[in-house]
Amino acid sequence: MEFLDEKLEEYVNAHTTPESEILSDLNRQTHINVLQPRMLSGHLQGRTLSLLSKMIQPNRILEIGTYTGYSAICMAEGLKENGKLITIDVNYELEDMVKNYVDKAGFKDQIEMKVGDAMEIIPKLDKNFDLVFIDADKSNYSNYFDLLIADLPKGSIMIADNVLWSGKVIEETKKNDKDTAALKVFNKKIQDDDRVENVLLPIRDGLMVIRKK
Repeated sequence: MEFLDEKLEEYVNAHTTPESEILSDLNRQTHINVLQPRMLSGHLQGRTLSLLSKMIQPNRILEIGTYTGYSAICMAEGLKENGKLITIDVNYELEDMVKNYVDKAGFKDQIEMKVGDAMEIIPKLDKNFDLVFIDADKSNYSNYFDLLIADLPKGSIMIADNVLWSGKVIEETKKNDKDTAALKVFNKKIQDDDRVENVLLPIRDGLMVIRKK
């Protein structure tokens, strides 16, 4: 997942706005108490999501894949007054932790967590989202895109995480490596879709930034 030289990465982080005390604590507690802490967006990616959200100034955000709530809090920083962020995750065991830190960050009334299968929840939502962040099961990335793209408003932004998949996307896909295969399909799907324009940013594990034309 880490592509930069360690010292260069330290320099990049040193020249990026620091994360808040609450996000720093959430970062630490995730690494101490939760399995697979590398799934956390972290400092650089979190500040990237926050800055993009502030530039977009969304009224409605959809996040697919909450984990411990770090990225949701980062994106909520850019919400318009009275804006709303809906975040979906299948893991009910992290719900209390997410809500605790959402409250601490001051977004209790703006961030709503839905626990369940995103493929079942998304069709029931009003899809008038200005910003969508996909960071869930890789096998469904293309399906999430298909569920949303037709109904998203013109100019809306979709961001997909982990699209470089630790560099595996440029290697020959190993048998039974369904995640890598799915991400390759997704990346090509986005590149070939004339309804959108896109740029793949080599930030952390790769962010595909997609704008609906």
